[in-house]
Amino acid sequence: MLIEHRGRRPHVHPAAYVAPNAVLSGDVRVGENSRILYGAVLTSEGGPVEIGPDTIVMEGAVVRGTRRHPATIGDRVLVGPRAYLTGCTIAPEVFLATGSVVFNGAVVETHSEVRIYGVVHVNTRVPEGSTVPIGWVAVGDPAEILPPDDHDRIWAIQRELDFPGTVFGLERPAPGDSLTAEVATRYTRALARHLDDVVVDPESSGAAGRPGPGRDP
Repeated sequence: MLIEHRGRRPHVHPAAYVAPNAVLSGDVRVGENSRILYGAVLTSEGGPVEIGPDTIVMEGAVVRGTRRHPATIGDRVLVGPRAYLTGCTIAPEVFLATGSVVFNGAVVETHSEVRIYGVVHVNTRVPEGSTVPIGWVAVGDPAEILPPDDHDRIWAIQRELDFPGTVFGLERPAPGDSLTAEVATRYTRALARHLDDVVVDPESSGAAGRPGPGRDP
């Protein structure tokens, strides 16, 4: 499904493939020979989403661009099933495994791997050729790559990366206070923009779900 959001329509290269139940919303561009598979969601929430050539976004993955942080995925990248990428930059020839998460302002440099359920935190840079092991956390610039049970070290670095300000535009609350009410209010207001969305004919934005060689038209 292709959706016009805030006057912007997805653009799919004629040689790309978008599965019939994938969703592309707003200022989204899919490059030549890329494949967006079943149930994937590419959504421009105030900022563009750019998918380079020869890249695969697998089943159930989510890619979000935000106003402060567009989402850019380079050439020859594999985004695994149920990965979640928001407002990040992924260099060419990166492997992001099943369930991997890359947050706002993060950069994963070329020839790196984020393995199953690995996390790249906000404003983190994963240097070229690095590996985030299964379930581990990359945090900082350049990243320290830490096991998930090393909470104290993760928090010591993460605290300075300003997750609330980067993702929500809010100051970190005092100990014992919660961001949830303010975040919910802001998101509700921002997501109301989808009330005016329009479903687009795929033929007007390029190729989506077109038969390939050896398949009946």
